[in-house]
Amino acid sequence: MPFENLSEYIEKLENAGELRRVSTEVNPDLEVAEVMRRMMYSKNSPAILFENVKGYNIPILGNAFGSIRRLQLALELDDFSDIGNRIVELTKMKIPSGVLNKLKMLPKLSEISDYGPKMVENAPVQEIFETENASFSKFPILKSFVKDAGKFITFGMTVTKHPDTGIRNLGVYRLQILNDKQAIMHWQIHKRGAQHFDISKEFDKPIPVAIVIGSDPGTIFSSIAPVPEGMDKFLFAGISRRKGVKLVKCRTIDLEVPANAEIVFEGTVDPRKLELEGPFGDHTGYYTPPDYFPVFTLTGICHKKNPIYLTTVVGKPVLEDAYFGKVIERSFLPLIQMFQPEVVDFSMPPGGWFQGLGIISIKKRYPGQAKKVMMGLWGLGQLSLTKIFIVVDHTVNIHNIEDVIWAITTKSDPKRDTLIIENTPTDTLDPASPLLNHGSKMGIDATTKWKEEGFSREIQEEVAVDQETRKLVDSKWSQYGLDISLKIDLKDNH
Repeated sequence: MPFENLSEYIEKLENAGELRRVSTEVNPDLEVAEVMRRMMYSKNSPAILFENVKGYNIPILGNAFGSIRRLQLALELDDFSDIGNRIVELTKMKIPSGVLNKLKMLPKLSEISDYGPKMVENAPVQEIFETENASFSKFPILKSFVKDAGKFITFGMTVTKHPDTGIRNLGVYRLQILNDKQAIMHWQIHKRGAQHFDISKEFDKPIPVAIVIGSDPGTIFSSIAPVPEGMDKFLFAGISRRKGVKLVKCRTIDLEVPANAEIVFEGTVDPRKLELEGPFGDHTGYYTPPDYFPVFTLTGICHKKNPIYLTTVVGKPVLEDAYFGKVIERSFLPLIQMFQPEVVDFSMPPGGWFQGLGIISIKKRYPGQAKKVMMGLWGLGQLSLTKIFIVVDHTVNIHNIEDVIWAITTKSDPKRDTLIIENTPTDTLDPASPLLNHGSKMGIDATTKWKEEGFSREIQEEVAVDQETRKLVDSKWSQYGLDISLKIDLKDNH
């Protein structure tokens, strides 16, 4: 059964030896973030529950999803591609004709119904509700880097609703705290929350927005995942956790939020009010320069009687966001393959802060196919912001960067196989693009070249160890007396 709330997940982490409690007093101003980063940069570090936070009676949970093991526990999956496969199966469903055939479909239709969100009247998150006394200052919001412009909410799930279709979005955008009642909403121009905001400008009035802190792991993952356009994020959350999310109506705005949340900041974002946001130490490893973004104004706060403040820190990779990125990479591979069936595998290395570099292996059937795949992926949702794509043959292990470098240096010619596209959208956070949100992209075709692609030389044969010899050496390895433990992967021909 999926986790019903954050507390259940914390209990699971503790039982699995994946959580450490810190009873020493810690300061949310710089100190907590430094501890979290230092732990994440070390290997096999646990999640941390800070129980004694200076100036607050609310504990802080950090690094809660900072390893593949913890995300496997969180989503109750060993193979994250199962999530993408569920979506692909739903897109292929057809309602058959005939009573008998329709009866056979009932279990599958019931499954879809189980994924959908469910409204409830009463919710744990509304145990405490405040309007006039609502204030950000009551919560242990972090300042992460010394040159940050102030305190930032870094793991708030922002709920908005499309003004025309009513489809709900759940995204993670940072908020800089201005005062007790106001914060600056940093939703980048390419994100769905910003799209809802832009549409609302036509009506020249504030848009309702809710900021959710903490929930069950499936809903938290869904807030980060780049779901297909037009899919309600709460439906995707149900697909991710194999059970519909319970929602409750907000008290001061027309939105629904997870009933199992820890804290909800209700409010509005006014298109007529902009403030200078930043700098902020971001996941590229650079401070994002100041820029103008809209202001979020509190209308109310609801929370559990004893809430937990979930947070995350970013900075130069590899930190917690890198592990979410790997889960997204694995879970969305089936969707990529639905649109680009020649794709065998897909990787976005953490060192490239995910939006910077994508590596794709394909089963090549015709000349120019690698470039076709690049162009297709650049037209697919958030992949449109990926700066560099490298395409290799299906025999290359794209999760081994040495294999990828080998493919680039032995299979690509810089002039023939490098594709540069100018005047394209870029990630808002890209510190290298010549203009904000606008720059260029590069594609590298590192597949084996054919004569039709201008390769006139005789194709050289790759070296490969005789498999029988490998098996022999593998079986006798312990007899050689060499102090090296080496397991040979017989599928690896390099």
